[in-house]
This record gives sequence, structure tokens and C-alpha cells, in this order.
Amino acid sequence: MTQKTCLVTGAGRGIGAAIAREMHARGYAVVLMSPSDNCEKLAADLGGVARRGVVQNPDDLKALVDLAMTTHGRIDAVLNHTGHPPKGDLLEITDENWDLAHEMIVRPVLRMARLVTPIMAAQGGGSIVNVTTYAVGEPSLWFPASCVYRAGVASFTKLYADRYGAQNIRMNCLAPGFTDSLDVGKYGDLAALKRIARVDEQAKAAAFLLTDDSSYMTGQTMIVDGGATRHV
Repeated sequence: MTQKTCLVTGAGRGIGAAIAREMHARGYAVVLMSPSDNCEKLAADLGGVARRGVVQNPDDLKALVDLAMTTHGRIDAVLNHTGHPPKGDLLEITDENWDLAHEMIVRPVLRMARLVTPIMAAQGGGSIVNVTTYAVGEPSLWFPASCVYRAGVASFTKLYADRYGAQNIRMNCLAPGFTDSLDVGKYGDLAALKRIARVDEQAKAAAFLLTDDSSYMTGQTMIVDGGATRHV
């Protein structure tokens, strides 16, 4: 049986690293990227391969896809994950930082889709998951640029699902709430569960979307925030 392969960006630590571990535990070969050597260390632990790079750089994304194809000859799942763009008071965020947020959040999803869609179509399908935020539906002044551009990713996800669903290529979003990979313990009371999430909880949710467990789910944003958001 051919081993399935999962690409993970932002895999050096936090949610990205936890998802890499979870996908490895589910039998996937992992191909990892992060700006530091953390991705290389994790890949060595998981028997995978890695390449240092940043999601803003299209050459790094292409090199990651090339590494997967050279090593495994297939790509079954992709987890698009990146860090947080600059924050600030709404009108004090500079044009340069708005542009950086766009480069960090929206463009990598577009570019990765261009790279892997032909591969997945030739294989007969695949799954792409974009990590956004619980605040896509309830924007927060705590992180304005993130909310604006991650909402854009959610919209693109719906359009992509409509366009490529007939080719059995699915795209969904994971919208996590506050998680223990960051120093945000004081925000636990915002959730109905009165605690922040563990990274392994987010990883299990992501793995559901990345695998055939969610085979009839596409174009959706799955909110995993412990009940913090209030909209129905």
C-alpha cells in the first residue's frame, strides 16, 4: 500500500508541529517547513523530510512541494499554517504591515493551491486545510490584520471548494481559539469550557479535516475555540 504524504508549513512549533506529529501517528509521511531548524529536528524525529523556508517566499513553497514529490511522488494532504502578522491599533497599522499580513496569510494559500492542485487532480483527490482563527466570524480589535486576511482565506476556501470539488480535492479551514502554544492563559475564561486549548486538541481537529474522516466536507470553516464565539 502506498504511504500517503502530508505537507505542513509553519511546522517548527505550536499547532503546526502538533499537526505534523498527529499526521505521522496516522500513518502519513510528513514533509515539513519552518523558518528555523526546528522543522528539520522534528522531521528527523518523525522519519520525515524538511526544508527551511518562509511561506511568504514562493520559491520556498515550490521547493517544499518539489521535495515531497522527489521523496514520495505524491501529495495527499497540505496544512497551510503561518505565524501572526503585526498587531496594533486599527488605523495605526502601517501600509507595510497590512501588506505583510497579506503576504503571510493570503498569498501562500493561493500559491500552494496552484502548486498542488494539478498533483492532487492527477492522483484522484486530496485535502488542503488552512489554519485561520476563531475570529473570522467575530473580528477582534486585538488582531485586526489577522482577522481581515484570514477572513479572506475563508472566502477563497469556499470558492476553491466550488471549483475543484468535482475533482475530489477538498479545502477547509481550521479556526482555532486561544491555544497553549502561546502565552494566553488569561484568555481561557472567554471560552465556554473555561480554559485554553491544548495543541494536541487542535491537531486532532486538523487531522480530521486532512484525512478521509471528513471525506464529505469541503469549503467549511471548523471553529475549535472551546465555545468562545457566540454567533449561530
